[in-house]
Amino acid sequence: MNTFKQRWQIQQNWQLVFPFLGVIILAYSAFKLSFIFIKEEHIIFNVLLSLVIYYLLLKFVLFTFKKLQNKWVVKYRWEFIRIYIVFALTGSSSLYISRPLIKLIGITQENLNPVLYWILFIFIGLIFYQILLVSFGWLFGQFEFFWNFAKKILIRFGLKRFLD
Repeated sequence: MNTFKQRWQIQQNWQLVFPFLGVIILAYSAFKLSFIFIKEEHIIFNVLLSLVIYYLLLKFVLFTFKKLQNKWVVKYRWEFIRIYIVFALTGSSSLYISRPLIKLIGITQENLNPVLYWILFIFIGLIFYQILLVSFGWLFGQFEFFWNFAKKILIRFGLKRFLD
């Protein structure tokens, strides 16, 4: 355990929550992805495929940690896990908020050109994504990182005037 704590620069035991959450979220994602590949309810095949997908996802995530280590400025390595959790929650939540909102407004693919529908859906989703990104970042103690990230996205979309 001490080797794990040293590798992830964990100073206090409460910080172990983030690697634990990361493992749980990765395992859940692998399990859900296995059902995309195996349509039937063969639980043994799904579990076996989940283990393979989990391993591949874990290797990919650790690879991206190494690549982003110099780009993202964080004090401790365990904060990368916290940042990834915020991105996962934000992406999922923005979809769950955008879909009902578009239906509430009365916009559907049946009453609107599909191209225009998807443009509106993506636009509304991006608005909520920015709001949720900063909100979840604040909840997870990474407000400054996500505020700067959100500002970069807005600048790339040519919306710098809204930051002033």
